[in-house]
Amino acid sequence: MRTRADIRPRRGSRTDMAAAEGDGGGARPDAAVQRAELGPLLATALRPGESWYLVDSRWFKQWKKYVGFDSWDMIGAGDLSLFPGPIDNSGLFGDPETQSLKEHLIDELDYVLVPTEAWNKLVMWYGCIDGQQPIVRKVVEYGLFVKHYKVEVYLLELKLCESSDPDNVISCHFSKADTVATIEKEMRKLFNIPAGKETRLWNKYMSNTYEQLSKLDSTVQDAGLYQGQVVLIEVKNEDGTWPGQHFLAKSSTATSRNFTTSSKSSASSYSSVSATSVITNGDSSNSYGLNSSHLGRGGSGFVCNSYNCRDSASLSQPGLCGLSNLGNTCFMNSALQCLSNTPPLTDYFLEDKYEAEINQNNPLGMRGEIAEAYAELIKQIWSGRQSYVAPRVFKTQVGRFAPQFSGYQQQDSQELLAFLLDGLHEDLNRVKKKPYLELKDANGRPDSEVAKEAWENHRLRNDSIIVDIFHGLFKSTLVCPKCSKVSVTFDPFCYLTLPLPLRRDRLMEVTLVYADPQHRPVQYRVVVPMMGAISDLCESLSKLSGVPAENMVVTDVYNHRFHKIFQMDEGLNHIMPKDDIFVYEVRKPSEDGSEYITLSVYFREKTMRQSSSTAGTILFGQPLLISVPKHKLTVDHLYSVVLEQISRYVKFPLAEEYSTPCLDKGTCNGSNGVDEGDIEEMEHQDGGQEGKEKLVEVDPCHSEGFMQIESARDLQPCKKQHFTFSLVNSSGTSEINSIVEGKILKLNAFSALAIDWDSDTRRLLFDEQEAQAFEKHASMLQPQKKKAVVALRDCIELFTTMETLGEHDPWYCPNCKKHQQATKKFDLWSLPRILVVHLKRFSYSRYWRDKLDTVVEFPIRGLNMSEFVCDPRAGSYVYDLIAVSNHYGAMGVGHYTAYAKNKVNDKWYYFDDSSVSVASEDQIVTKAAYVLFYQRRSSEEHTAPPPPQEECDGMDTN
Repeated sequence: MRTRADIRPRRGSRTDMAAAEGDGGGARPDAAVQRAELGPLLATALRPGESWYLVDSRWFKQWKKYVGFDSWDMIGAGDLSLFPGPIDNSGLFGDPETQSLKEHLIDELDYVLVPTEAWNKLVMWYGCIDGQQPIVRKVVEYGLFVKHYKVEVYLLELKLCESSDPDNVISCHFSKADTVATIEKEMRKLFNIPAGKETRLWNKYMSNTYEQLSKLDSTVQDAGLYQGQVVLIEVKNEDGTWPGQHFLAKSSTATSRNFTTSSKSSASSYSSVSATSVITNGDSSNSYGLNSSHLGRGGSGFVCNSYNCRDSASLSQPGLCGLSNLGNTCFMNSALQCLSNTPPLTDYFLEDKYEAEINQNNPLGMRGEIAEAYAELIKQIWSGRQSYVAPRVFKTQVGRFAPQFSGYQQQDSQELLAFLLDGLHEDLNRVKKKPYLELKDANGRPDSEVAKEAWENHRLRNDSIIVDIFHGLFKSTLVCPKCSKVSVTFDPFCYLTLPLPLRRDRLMEVTLVYADPQHRPVQYRVVVPMMGAISDLCESLSKLSGVPAENMVVTDVYNHRFHKIFQMDEGLNHIMPKDDIFVYEVRKPSEDGSEYITLSVYFREKTMRQSSSTAGTILFGQPLLISVPKHKLTVDHLYSVVLEQISRYVKFPLAEEYSTPCLDKGTCNGSNGVDEGDIEEMEHQDGGQEGKEKLVEVDPCHSEGFMQIESARDLQPCKKQHFTFSLVNSSGTSEINSIVEGKILKLNAFSALAIDWDSDTRRLLFDEQEAQAFEKHASMLQPQKKKAVVALRDCIELFTTMETLGEHDPWYCPNCKKHQQATKKFDLWSLPRILVVHLKRFSYSRYWRDKLDTVVEFPIRGLNMSEFVCDPRAGSYVYDLIAVSNHYGAMGVGHYTAYAKNKVNDKWYYFDDSSVSVASEDQIVTKAAYVLFYQRRSSEEHTAPPPPQEECDGMDTN
């Protein structure tokens, strides 16, 4: 959990600039019109080249509530307390000064995307926070066969420099749809290179390897440029020569090799790439041209179709070759290292058996290009000539056929593995024309007969090295709860996805803000039920703190405001791990039966705008929740209550607190500058009155509006007030009303007030350090209990446990002729030579995205799966571990690595991108283990791993 200090930007930061009343452009239509106008726009399909805008999801959700956008959430639509204020994207910025985006933002969870027309309407109606620039991004096209469009939220950062001064690097961001010519134009401008000077660009992707970017019309994506890539611009000398030797002499003296991919297809089928200049260690060569069979019909604009690698000091052990991280590609590297260390598959490619089996005409395949690219990469890894390679061509090929992997955002190693196994299978499918097969129901036939039929049918359409090695057979049994109809089917699988036993509880870190103003807030770690309610959180916290649960209000604080105030019956699944949860102690009603009302109070600093002479406000500090008796709800009493609440960190000079009583009504306004009247006419933000209205005296009986004010004391002490009150929306970003002293205020529960300070007063009186100070309860300091360890067999048993289908996932019973919530059971009928086990660590729901970091104990040797195979005639299924894909960190972020056993020397190694190191078996079983690779022992070996030998292809179905 972030500390309280972590959620407060620096004073004066632009991230919290709230627009003053009146911002927001033209007249704002009512909620129904806003819904009608924006609804179709938000459903607009993506089209390449168009601009879309990012909007912070918290602001957008507030807007949806305000206008009643969702039919199931119309309560409170049009309520001014829900008014979202100006568009505020401060929560998306990692650096408020440069307004650069935070890393790893997730669509719909952190931001929403709106098209240009919708953005323009929102800006016209609500305005933007002063100083914030719109976050606009282009729609780009991905995919070779199936076109796929997405908004490129994260631009590619390239490091630009001149060849004559490679140490002077300037970072610039480009779209993957930009061309190399765009980069050249930008570099000419940055380095003041005259238009008449001839230049050429070089791509530096290792310490001593350069490639010329010769095709200026190639896109950044097609050129294979990746995050952080160094691009040099070289200017031709006056004598007509190129100063290549000058900058290349500064590079490493280590030798570098360029391995070109070979073409397996006819040269007449595809366009060829023209000869490409590749310079390594000062040598220039234009000597090789290569066929672009890997790049797609018509060529892709690549300037080089080579794997570039670095020799180690001496020849390395085959297979012990790292893979360079091309920019968030550790997920790919982890999956590739696991597959590379799967002996039967690697031997198949190293022995060139794939060449005779490439299926270029399979409509479900990728014209053999994925198989070709994978084969070349495997040959480099197992050549023993280098310590690492850069899998750029393979990465680009994968992205061309699977657009979800084309960018440089973190992906899932298991998802890439599933795509790669399927892609290799279709590229290497020996079946050239798949026959049509009609599925038959079991109809009471013996399982062995139905299973044999299912497997034979599968092989009639699917026959490849992937099927030989990785495919097994499930048995699925469905039973109708009404008519007891039993349906048995057998289906092939390529990997087992095993559920992990769900935790029954979760740990939450919350901060308790006590009612006693002198008591610093205290951070607690509480244990709550995983599917519990807010009331469960309060009960757990009450046991640790002694504060009665009924006196607690649970809130989510975000950017100095209450993002959400929870009800006791709301589910804890609404609270995500990254949320800052503050629990406030509120006083119980007094014994005299007085009714109390709880108010939200925000701190704001009044500032002058840079762009105009009008005043703006900045939110700061920790918001307050105060409980005030309704009959004492006056500005005077509010002032004294707030003074008491903030007395720990705001120190007032005592002599200035009170002066002599003031008898002249209308002149006793201290420093707040607001005249009193018998009644205050309210200002509404419902589209008609945008400007500040004058405060006039009217008959209280005829007043209407959000807040009513009644007559109070005529005589009161004249205070020197250091802050003033305003009635604001729930986000604290827009004023609904100014407040006049001396009147009884009738406010709703959790109405939001702002206390406004001028900059000098805040600087003199507000102790920032003490305001942010908090203490840690012993529960935070105690070592967390060791997480329960789960055995792999527990996951398998959970997978094979009978379950009842959910109401949203029924089964159509052919007897009942209707959908039923049947019971379903999976069993394993037969298992493959290589058993891939995917531990389902990531869970998703509407409100919750989580990673289960439970330690799963899995055997390194002797995993006996025989007891889980329901075929009574099956042989022994004993497996030994050969590889593990690891994931460290939280969902959507983190890092992937791999452990793998080298097939040559039977030793374990740890693969971390380009680094390879020796590993021991006791390091392998960790909470990071994500995908496990097991190799089946031969039937005659049960106590030790099998020696290297040829095994027959195919799956044992007996």
